[in-house]
Amino acid sequence: MQKELSPEAIKAEQPYLTWGLTTAEYDRYAELLGRLPNFTEIGLASGMWSEHCAYKFSKPVLKTFWTHNDRVLMGPGEGAGVIDIGEGKAVVFKAESHNHPSAVEPYEGAATGVGGIIRDIFSIGAKPIAVLDALAFGDPHDPHQKQLIDGVVAGIGDYGNAIGIPNLGGEVRFAESYTKNPLVNAMCVGVMDKAKIQKGKAAGVGNALIYVGAKTGRDGINGASFASAEFSETEAADRSAVQVGDPFMEKLVMDACLEVTRDYQDQLVGMQDMGAAGLVSSTVEMAGKANSGMVLDLDLIPQREPNMTPFEIMLSESQERMMLCVQSGSEDAILAVFRRYDLDAVVVGHVEEGHRYRLLHHGQVVCDVPVSALTSDAPVYHQESRRPQRLAHPAPHWQPRLKNGLTTLKTLLAEPNVAAKRCIYRRYDAQVQTNTVLAPGADAGVVRVRGTHRALAMTADSNGRYLYLDPEIGGAITVAEAARNLVATGAEPLGITDCLNYGDPTKPEMFYELAESAKGIVAATRALNTPVISGNVSLYNETSGVAIYPTPMIGMVGLIEDLTAISTADFKEAGDLIYLIGATAADFDGSLLQAVTTGGVAGTLRPLDLAREKADQDLVLAAIRAHLTTAAHDVADGGLLVALAEMSFGRGIGATVEVAMPQSWLFAESQGRFVLTVAPENQAAFEQLAGAAATLIGTTGGAQLAVTAQDGQVAGDVAELTKINAEGLACLLK
Repeated sequence: MQKELSPEAIKAEQPYLTWGLTTAEYDRYAELLGRLPNFTEIGLASGMWSEHCAYKFSKPVLKTFWTHNDRVLMGPGEGAGVIDIGEGKAVVFKAESHNHPSAVEPYEGAATGVGGIIRDIFSIGAKPIAVLDALAFGDPHDPHQKQLIDGVVAGIGDYGNAIGIPNLGGEVRFAESYTKNPLVNAMCVGVMDKAKIQKGKAAGVGNALIYVGAKTGRDGINGASFASAEFSETEAADRSAVQVGDPFMEKLVMDACLEVTRDYQDQLVGMQDMGAAGLVSSTVEMAGKANSGMVLDLDLIPQREPNMTPFEIMLSESQERMMLCVQSGSEDAILAVFRRYDLDAVVVGHVEEGHRYRLLHHGQVVCDVPVSALTSDAPVYHQESRRPQRLAHPAPHWQPRLKNGLTTLKTLLAEPNVAAKRCIYRRYDAQVQTNTVLAPGADAGVVRVRGTHRALAMTADSNGRYLYLDPEIGGAITVAEAARNLVATGAEPLGITDCLNYGDPTKPEMFYELAESAKGIVAATRALNTPVISGNVSLYNETSGVAIYPTPMIGMVGLIEDLTAISTADFKEAGDLIYLIGATAADFDGSLLQAVTTGGVAGTLRPLDLAREKADQDLVLAAIRAHLTTAAHDVADGGLLVALAEMSFGRGIGATVEVAMPQSWLFAESQGRFVLTVAPENQAAFEQLAGAAATLIGTTGGAQLAVTAQDGQVAGDVAELTKINAEGLACLLK
């Protein structure tokens, strides 16, 4: 229990320093109030002024993002973004990070990350139809990392499986950079009638505020501040800042809230989940959006522990809780819905005139501050940006010296970043709700949209190696890679959500990585017509001053208008023609081959031709939609030879390929490339469509993958390569 101090003692003893506020911020807050803040009031500021809630360091960068086109129905600023997908439907999606909690308590940290992002989706009125996750860990040979991976994967699987939402995969990456700061980014996708979008606001004087869901306890207190600070190897991490989840409770809350949004849309003014900073963030943000005032009686808050202080009640991040604002007079009807689900549902306050945020406890006013003091008046910092020394003096371009192409291929296929992730995905239920078309392991997950002729493809991608060498180009590459994954399934990319995972923004070199990568993200989203509709910032991902690779995770959703035109990567039958889209060059800096061979990455990246990227993606999408292709796969980690091998795994069909390039280039990671297969009877039509953009490089068939380059051949048995890939990660984690 927090010991409450007087306003004078707070000023003298400065407890707020341990909650993430600076002395200057304390002084600013006191100036806004016109007096010294009391214990509850300064506690609320510590949560709402944290980076996790206020984006005080990242807001100037986030404002540069491109957020709207003619399909966007709701962009950043609400629980999730919304995009029109036709036939009266909209897709709703967002991603959130739970990095710090997962580092401390892997199971609960990951589980509650999934729970929190699901609430963001149904708070808009959408039914969640899929979750994905983007994970990054250290070396999986390390025993601690194995335990960490096991806990995170179990938490994700147990929560999603129990609540009944299919997990469509995402990605899992490994690098030394993430050893002490793993990344656990969760994404959720929902579908709704576009006419029924719900916003998180508390408007209308006299309207009621209804608390719904689990009781409030002492778990996760001030978790927002915990997520806005770096770790130290000399200090114990605060496990009390990690929440505890209950997916069965979440299922009841979700179903009840969706019933209210369906049956009481006219009476429901606003709804928001209690996520970071708990009760204070949900309520004060709802007041801020409506420019209204609010009063809450904390004695009415359902509590599972005795003698909780206002500080603890307001900053607890107990899970599975929602706040609703409903029209006065409709309270009983809406409360009855939640009681049918056996849920706590209590009127705990009302909207007031003016712009004050007031809290009552045991008959006393324990907080009386302007709403804006906790929302729009939070500080915003324009940080110094300085290019890191490693970028000012990059190493010369790295060139591999291959001794044996087949040995190199086998090494990469077994490498954890390329190896099959089935040992992880098998712990997730991908088929619940019975809408899944493409499950984890494909270029992107695909689910059909019930009641329409459409499907949605979705992916989550990152590549910190590239951003470490060039944040701007790397940021653009990450967006383009996500789009290629969707296009390879036959989907038109619609928009993105992001988790921006970086180090300490107060360090000029770290802020440079954030700001420069945003430039690349903006350029790519504009070029590919994929606006940013939602997202999350996770900074301070460093331990004892050592930061992770700058790692923006791009979650992207695409639209498939014809269910018969869904494409997969597997070679389908012998005799199909193999085409390469895009140009290959000696692009090895930042590549997986460089990382495996040298133990790190160095050098510079080739600029990304976004116009060419867009043109080639449009070509591939047109060919798939015209039913001219039998398989499609993007070329990513490990290069062309790895992509060809992956296409052979599904059905055990090999290929004979000949390319006009050195053998080493088979492992180059030149951007913007796809491998397509075309049935012989469609050759003429495809070549007429593709023109010079496509190069015929071989045919499918046989039990071997045989690729002839200018200076030699790589030939391997498909069955053996498949086994190597399937066992590479599984054997490490067993």
